Amino acid sequence: MTTTTDQALEAEQGAVPSSDAAATTQAEISAEIAEISQSVEQAGEPVNQPLLGYAPYRSSILRHPTKDPRHADPEEIELWTPCFGHSEVDPLEANLTIGAHAGTNSTYAGEPLGERITVSGRIVDGDGRPVVGQLVEIWQANAAGRYVHKHEQHPAPLDPNFVGVGRCITGADGSYHFQTIKPGPYPWGNHVNAWRPAHIHFSVFGRAFTQRLVTQMYFPGDPLFALDPIYQSITDQKARDALVATYDHDLTAPEYSMGYNWDIVLTGPARTWTEQEDNR
Repeated sequence: MTTTTDQALEAEQGAVPSSDAAATTQAEISAEIAEISQSVEQAGEPVNQPLLGYAPYRSSILRHPTKDPRHADPEEIELWTPCFGHSEVDPLEANLTIGAHAGTNSTYAGEPLGERITVSGRIVDGDGRPVVGQLVEIWQANAAGRYVHKHEQHPAPLDPNFVGVGRCITGADGSYHFQTIKPGPYPWGNHVNAWRPAHIHFSVFGRAFTQRLVTQMYFPGDPLFALDPIYQSITDQKARDALVATYDHDLTAPEYSMGYNWDIVLTGPARTWTEQEDNR
């Protein structure tokens, strides 16, 4: 199984913190967020993608490039990248709650702890046409807000029955479907008492490995939205709202799991925010 928790931990657990990250308070971060939002509002040009070098996001200060990127031939790169096929993705890999997780070499004794959820939606282009046969990966923290990763520093408990990764192939209507547990929020070291809203990372592959897009799905009503520099680095409220799933009662399984719907738009003016390759 392809696992991509490296990006999650390096991008969010303070891999490249600034020198003042430990001393900055949430009140100072919130004031910076409000000042930038006011400036963008006065300019009348909201941005639906994250601002490069967004100051409240302390970990991004040294992450984005300052020099011209190294140029490469995409066709040459594709000769050395993986080739994904339908036969390589087991349908059970979309269920993160099963005891024996398909695609891994480990067998777990039981179900993971936490609130069971179903996450489903469609991947479409800018004209609403389904994007068929695409590899979709997800990775997430467990219900206590901890990743299964060697660099994880959060002292929350690990869940021996939860690996936190899954994948599937989109159907003929562009749909995907995952069964998992709702992740918990976690501290990430950007500033004093900094917590990430609960979220699930999504990775969508195009026709080639170099076309990979990465984004995050959030849950409605999270009180941490206003305090989170990563979420707030997108200054257009409509674009931020597009990252938040909606509760779907039809997806909710009676006496079993809550249902959330979240669509991903890959192109056009309404496209879903994705992490920039150079900024990940």
